[in-house]
Amino acid sequence: MHILQEEIGLPVFSANPVAEGDESHAIFSIGPLPPGFGMTLGNALRRVLLSSLPGAAVASVRIKGVQHEYATIKGVRESVVDICLNLKQLTLRKFSKEQETITLAAKGPKTLKAKDLKVSSDIEVLDPDAEIMTLEKGAEIDMEIIIEKGVGYIPASERNRKQNEPGLIHIDAIFSPVQKVRFEVEAARVGQNTNLDKLVLDVQTNGSLTAEEAMQFAAQLLKSYFEYFTTAEKIVEGDFIADFTRTGTQGVTESDAAPVKESYTPIEILNFSPRTLNALINAGVGSIEQLTKCTESALSNFRGFGAKALEEVKQTLADRGLKLADENENMMLG
Repeated sequence: MHILQEEIGLPVFSANPVAEGDESHAIFSIGPLPPGFGMTLGNALRRVLLSSLPGAAVASVRIKGVQHEYATIKGVRESVVDICLNLKQLTLRKFSKEQETITLAAKGPKTLKAKDLKVSSDIEVLDPDAEIMTLEKGAEIDMEIIIEKGVGYIPASERNRKQNEPGLIHIDAIFSPVQKVRFEVEAARVGQNTNLDKLVLDVQTNGSLTAEEAMQFAAQLLKSYFEYFTTAEKIVEGDFIADFTRTGTQGVTESDAAPVKESYTPIEILNFSPRTLNALINAGVGSIEQLTKCTESALSNFRGFGAKALEEVKQTLADRGLKLADENENMMLG
C-alpha cells in the first residue's frame, strides 16, 4: 500500500444498496486514496466488471420443423428471429459450468413466458414473466434450448464456424451479468492533504450475481494477476511501502471505526456438482470462506449432503490448498 496511507490512515470502504432489498444495484466508495489512485483503481475494476464476470445465457436452440432462423412457424405470431431475440434477453442463473439443454413445449392458444421453460435445479429463471412467443389456437411448439455458462460475449457467427449442425440455430451469447458500471473520482481531504482521491463506483447486475459479489470477483481476479509480478519474500524499497504497525491511530474523513469486511469469494467458482452446490447454498454456505469454517460433521448434517458430496468438497478444497475446519476447533458455521 502507498506510503502516504501511513499519514492519512487506512481507506474506508462502504457498500450501499440503491434500493432497500435490491442487492443487484449498489454504490461502492473507498477513500481517502493517494492522488491518482482513484482513476487507477476505478478504471481497472470497471474493465474487469464489464468483460470478465461469469454468467449464463442461451447459446443455441432447436425447434421442431425449423431448419434456420429466417423461417416462420404456422400459428406462432413471432418469427424465429423474434423468438431468438426474446431468448437472448432471458436472465438466468446457472450454478455449474456444464452445458445444459432445457425444453419448451406447448399448444395454443397461449402466451409462453420464461416461467414455462422446463429447467433443472441447476438453472434458475430470474425473469419468469419475460415473454418468449405467442401461440394461436391450434399452434404447437416443441423446442430445445441450450444454456451455457461463460464469460464475455460470443457471437453466433463464431459458433457457426465451429459447430455447423443442421437445425441448430446459434444465438449471440452475452454472458456478462453486469449491466452498468460507472465510476467517479471525488476530491478528499485529510488534515493538510487536500489533493486526495475518493473512488465512487455505481454497479448494477442482472441479479444472477449481487453487486457486492461482482465487486468481490473483479477484485480477486485482478489480485490473482498482480500476484504474478511480485514475490512475497522480496520487498523492494520497503521504506516506501505503508506499514501500519509503525503508525498511531489516524483520523479519516468518513468512519474512524469502520468494521473490517470479511472476504467473500462466491462458492460457485469451485465448480461443484449441482447437487453438492445446492445443498451448500440451501444450508447458508455461499462463500469459500464460510465453507472452510465448516467441519466434516457439520457438512454431514446438511440436508441432501452425503458422503460423496463430502469427498467432492474435501478434494476440491485440497486442490486449492484449503481444507475444512478441524473438529476440535468447533468452528461450525452458525
